[in-house]
Amino acid sequence: MSPHDLFPRRILPLPIEDYALLGDCHTAALTGRDGTIDWLCLPRFDSPACLAALLGNGEHGHWALHPAEPVLSVQRRYRDDTLILETTFTTQNGDVTLTECMPVEQEHRTLIRCITAVRGQVQMRCSLRLRFDYGQTIPWVTSLPDGSGLCAIAGPDQVVLRSTVPLHGQHLTTEAFFELKEGQTETFILQHALSHEPLPSKVDAEAALAHTEQWWRDWCSHCTYQGPWREAVLRSLIVLKALTYAPTGGIIAAPTTSLPEDPGGIRNWDYRYCWLRDAALTLSAFISCGYHAEAQAWRDWLHRSIAGDASQIQIMYGLCGERSLREWTVETLPGYHNAAPVRVGNAASDQVQLDIYGIMTHVAQLGRAAGLSNRHSAWALQTHLVNWLQAIWQKPDQGIWEVRGGPRQFVHSKVMAWLTFQASLQDMERYGLPGPKESWTRTRDALHTDICKNGFNKDLGCFVQFYGGDTLDAALLLIPRVGFLPYDDPRIQQTIAMIEKNLLHHGFLQRYKTHNNVDGLNSTEGAFLACTFWLADAYALTGRREDAVALFEKLLSLRNDVGLLAEEYDPQNNTQLGNFPQGFSHLALIHTALTLAT
Repeated sequence: MSPHDLFPRRILPLPIEDYALLGDCHTAALTGRDGTIDWLCLPRFDSPACLAALLGNGEHGHWALHPAEPVLSVQRRYRDDTLILETTFTTQNGDVTLTECMPVEQEHRTLIRCITAVRGQVQMRCSLRLRFDYGQTIPWVTSLPDGSGLCAIAGPDQVVLRSTVPLHGQHLTTEAFFELKEGQTETFILQHALSHEPLPSKVDAEAALAHTEQWWRDWCSHCTYQGPWREAVLRSLIVLKALTYAPTGGIIAAPTTSLPEDPGGIRNWDYRYCWLRDAALTLSAFISCGYHAEAQAWRDWLHRSIAGDASQIQIMYGLCGERSLREWTVETLPGYHNAAPVRVGNAASDQVQLDIYGIMTHVAQLGRAAGLSNRHSAWALQTHLVNWLQAIWQKPDQGIWEVRGGPRQFVHSKVMAWLTFQASLQDMERYGLPGPKESWTRTRDALHTDICKNGFNKDLGCFVQFYGGDTLDAALLLIPRVGFLPYDDPRIQQTIAMIEKNLLHHGFLQRYKTHNNVDGLNSTEGAFLACTFWLADAYALTGRREDAVALFEKLLSLRNDVGLLAEEYDPQNNTQLGNFPQGFSHLALIHTALTLAT
């Protein structure tokens, strides 16, 4: 498809990799290569989308701003070390550059779009179709008193659009057609406020852009990583910062819901929440790259969220630690390229996953080692959680991949349960902390024996996905990473070899084989990018550095033109899959770069 085939109108959303992220550490938008924003939730990451064409079509809400004449080429980039996006459209008559950002530290959530003619004279079109409540609700639109734009209201929300060009309504859509001459700039500013509040104050676009650019540059200047992949690491850190909810420090997995892991399939999940599992990797990445304030905020969010009875701990929470993440289906949205259902909320929040205890203990260990400030009850809370795990570790669970095919005795879960006791005992010794040392030591050793006996398949000579099974799981690559066994142990060497043999697909790693329906979904999926980064780590830590670098570089080549990764990849169709951009993929990228630097 040539670029001009996308203009001026299209029905279905673009390929996932054709989008870029805009964000202000409160919420986010996805904007396409054709200058159309197809996803925007206001005022928070997890709010109902008011632009939801990403999960349907243009009728469900979009904001297009691009030439109204055939486009010959498109080039885009983030300004260095920022989240300010610049997209240049070339037409036969000239070039125009669209500059977009969500400015930081604003009272109201704000989105700025400036379009500048850099050569020639180009006919332009702006089309805004607001649809609140995931594309369902048509707002009431009125002109602003000063004639500078419009106000759209529906229920609790109001969105104000101010423009330097005249706007008019047509077919329940706000339109503008205008001409740009060389050196001329027109500006569009969208703001959100609660509908019972006064109109948001006007924003000086130039000043807000300058402040946001300097804010991101200042933030990036603290990055201590100076290795050969600095650009990729820094862009990944920017993604993690953009996925952080500034008021609480919570970090969401991705800013989208229901982008499919299986094209046209049902593996569609809402990732706009905070997973405990991401905590250790995030904390380690921030600390290793010089971002102690972010690490502290994330660790504090974790402590607040899990506080309470250990039996009620969840694997994920809302942005402020909310526990109720009821899963429901938006029946009026057909899904990304008709991949239904579109889910809001996540039923996995009610699952039992034993590995999160190891994650939280590791987070505590990392925080102590880095000198992060501790709440006075931190060790008491950890002791409470470890004692609870001591009572339940023998039970089956849903595992790291949140399977919906029933609980099993997953090996990775048991290994992380072992880590809970191992890391806690280490910190007791290192920091003189009180606790039932002998009891925890017995449980730790019992776990180690149990895993080596029941999680190891003698016929295959390797560890397997669950007790008594004969299938592989990429999460087994983490067994030596957490210190359960050394990398040179023959059982680990054979496990790595069997994972390569059974899960490598076109050079990339799958999480596990889906044919046995262990996850209860009866469908396939793409290669899981984080797992493939784990394989690169395993290569590096077993002395196969050339293989590690080659695989890492291959993974880096999958990033889109502005350096972003989704959750999965389809190597046959060369396209990204799953929610986007995916924090877990970018975390894994950072850790592999750090591993290769040692």
